[in-house]
Amino acid sequence: MNIDGHIVLPDRIMPGCLTFDTTIEEMHPVAEVPERYILPGFIDGHVHGGDGADMMDGVDAIRHMALFHMAHGTTTLLPTTITAPWNDIMAALHAVAEVMRTGIPDGPDIAGAHLEGPFISPHRLGAQPPFALAPTPARVRAVIDTGAVRVVTLAPETEHAQTAITEFVQAGIGVSIGHTLADYEQTERTLCRICGAGGKVGGTHLFNAMPGIMARAPGPVTALMCSDAAYAEMVFDTHHVHPALFRLAHRTMGGRLVFVTDAMRATGAGDGPSELGGQAVMVADGVARLPDGTLAGSVLTLDAALRNAVRAGASLPQAAGLVSTHAANWLGLHDRGALLPGRRADFVVMGPDLRVREVWVAGRRRA
Repeated sequence: MNIDGHIVLPDRIMPGCLTFDTTIEEMHPVAEVPERYILPGFIDGHVHGGDGADMMDGVDAIRHMALFHMAHGTTTLLPTTITAPWNDIMAALHAVAEVMRTGIPDGPDIAGAHLEGPFISPHRLGAQPPFALAPTPARVRAVIDTGAVRVVTLAPETEHAQTAITEFVQAGIGVSIGHTLADYEQTERTLCRICGAGGKVGGTHLFNAMPGIMARAPGPVTALMCSDAAYAEMVFDTHHVHPALFRLAHRTMGGRLVFVTDAMRATGAGDGPSELGGQAVMVADGVARLPDGTLAGSVLTLDAALRNAVRAGASLPQAAGLVSTHAANWLGLHDRGALLPGRRADFVVMGPDLRVREVWVAGRRRA
């Protein structure tokens, strides 16, 4: 099959024709093409829910939220747990494993789960419910044995964390530092430990649920930004992170900055009441908050994040990297994330207004 348009490559935009089956076969320039952009399919490594569904609700909810986000350009996603009672977390991971095994008819690819809770600091919960647990050897083994987890968020100061890091790295699971009170030095030591063990390291929603940057206390944000190896998520709805800080992080980290949605059940429903992990949430003017004013996840979609990046000064190839290529590299999904021959034919067709018109997954139109 063929599709033509303005093809968004890693380093430029090329008017051309893309030939594909389940993978991209070739591309060549064309003088006259329709006024539309062809971008690599978006990859969301941190997404809790959407369109009324939450991944903690099980298999049907995971499929429902995945289809919702696919309509906004996401072709690969990692359903993400919230901190909850242990049995609920394990049930959610087994549900992800079931969806990975059976797939989603006419849907996106589920590349694993992101275990955001419960191995986080009880003193930096953010909007997470108060069910934080230490990553004991038995719990770590139970998580690994599900075969579902691709990324785990971990606060390095928690008891058993350093031993857990070794176990997760050996199992091929990326370790993302987040929901933490760790200082710069402790974060840097943890980064070195993960990299020294041969693991992938990241940061969970940079600037949020972690100490900020102070003159004499640079904190984990600085350690992540200054590392040559660490990736970091960003929820760029312009509420979680100011556009100026996005520009700073993007200039500093380049291809190591990864956009995620952190989207919750209320995404797509507009303003009004919702819930997150059994907690009441109110969405007003597109911002979700707990009753005490704490930001409670987001109602972001990755197509909106891409538009926000462009408005903040990123080029379209740079924005495509933020919602796709960088995540593919962070998550080890080297068969996708860029429009290059041999990669999966996962792509998004957008109009001149950067609104989604078509979504293709492995060479088949899905939306």
